[in-house]
Amino acid sequence: MLDVTDATFAADVLESDVPVLVEFTAPWCRPCKAIEPLLLEIGSEHGARLRLAQLDIDVNLGVPARYGVLSLPTVMVFVAGEPVEVVHGAQPRRRYADAVARALGS
Repeated sequence: MLDVTDATFAADVLESDVPVLVEFTAPWCRPCKAIEPLLLEIGSEHGARLRLAQLDIDVNLGVPARYGVLSLPTVMVFVAGEPVEVVHGAQPRRRYADAVARALGS
């Protein structure tokens, strides 16, 4: 999973040629840690068709503010620089997998 920052978000996420699943997280967020293995599984299922990234909201304040991230975990899937799917809170694996499938057009 790629660590992105306010400084690298545009290049790593918005300008990506493949959809990017971004987990907004923080080191103290236990639900964030709980869903990470699920997200990694989903990422491995899609290979090069999907990029996984995480952004620490404690260190990077600009991007979360721009996208209205108010709770953790928040997972967004970006396609062509736009957020197309948002999942708030720790959810079952299926919820993340469905969001990715819709974003990939499956």
